[in-house]
Amino acid sequence: MPRLFGTDGIRGVANVDLRPTTAFALGRATAKRLVRPGNAIVVGQDTRRSGDMFVAAITAGATSMGVDVHRTGIVPTPALAYLAGNGSFAAGIMVSASHNPAEDNGLKVLDERGLKLDDAVEDELEQLIWRADELGGVDNEQLGRSFDATRLLDDYRRHRMELARTVGASGTRVLLDCANGSGGVVGPEILAATGASVEVIHNEPDGVNINVNSGATHPEVLAQAVVSRGTDVGFALDGDADRLIAVDASGAVVDGDQVLGILALDRLGRQALPKGGLVVSVLSNGGLQSVVEAAGGQVIRTPVGDKYILDGMLVSGAGLGGEKSGHVIVLEHTTSGDGIVTALEVLRVMARRGATLAELAADIPLLPQQQRAVPARHKDQWEGDLELQRAIRAAEGRLGPSGRVLVRPSGTEPALRVMVEGEDESLVGELADTLADLAGQRLN
Repeated sequence: MPRLFGTDGIRGVANVDLRPTTAFALGRATAKRLVRPGNAIVVGQDTRRSGDMFVAAITAGATSMGVDVHRTGIVPTPALAYLAGNGSFAAGIMVSASHNPAEDNGLKVLDERGLKLDDAVEDELEQLIWRADELGGVDNEQLGRSFDATRLLDDYRRHRMELARTVGASGTRVLLDCANGSGGVVGPEILAATGASVEVIHNEPDGVNINVNSGATHPEVLAQAVVSRGTDVGFALDGDADRLIAVDASGAVVDGDQVLGILALDRLGRQALPKGGLVVSVLSNGGLQSVVEAAGGQVIRTPVGDKYILDGMLVSGAGLGGEKSGHVIVLEHTTSGDGIVTALEVLRVMARRGATLAELAADIPLLPQQQRAVPARHKDQWEGDLELQRAIRAAEGRLGPSGRVLVRPSGTEPALRVMVEGEDESLVGELADTLADLAGQRLN
């Protein structure tokens, strides 16, 4: 059987290939594997219409095992992580497919520290899910209960508001794109606590418009709005607010790599970057690595996925890490990607340096990089395809020593991801198209 857990939990099209029966089984499995007697779990969701259905199924599964469930309602994923790690909970489950389309949904399991699970624990949960009917249950007197815990979001709000009040962004005009997702329930007021003037777009969720032509997956929409409204900076969250893409006053997009570079250079300059370390994924731009190393820092690369970024940070002692996609972990404030915290930290550097976002981003020149997602029924067979391997080696030869080709199966969909990076932008685009076309022919 294919593995249920991908790069970021269990995902699929809601009620098609991700059904409430899976959520019910996950609730039972989580209760069996992660919860000690007397402990409870906390469950949250983003703004997708299918969220209520999955929360109800998880709740039924966990309570059938004698475990209480505290339902937070609509919250950002980093808020759920904060609550799971700072309360009396044995685990947390977030119902969200993050940046994916509205018809998708996902199930992310967190441990008692608010951290995503190790692969080995996910494998154990998966085995329990497949035999959920065999796990037994409890008598009526021992059944778990379900509690409305929407008030718990105030704990996250207070913590982030205290952080925001130290930023000192008075006079800055900010445009925040909430992607019609769960970040809209707290993001605007937290950013306003910095002293900035905050305007908001795409904060009218209706259950089906999450991430639609908005948010971190469509920064061009925010870019147009920043220019037309004349704001100083724009921030785009994704559907569950665990990632952030920024836009400068001219409408230029500042991606996760440049944001990481801005934060890393600021900390290196103040000798405030633990071990001088920055942890990034294999997809992060070589230009970021060059700049950080030239400033005396060290770049550590991990597989794609913010849980691997955090693992790399904990092992190396680094205090900053993240991905090109906009997941940024600032370990002094949070153990998960948090787009709202990332926005606060960018505003803090702007205020401290007295610089615009464009001026800060100019210090992080990036190499041309192109990525392609290739639908592939046989995505895991790419390493054994000799023709594709020959084409990859030939592309690497044409790119020279400063170039890279990275091919990997998607962890969230039936696709192969192809990344090409190098100094010649036209060559990078040509090779990305060529490899993507060949992969599509060979793996379908």
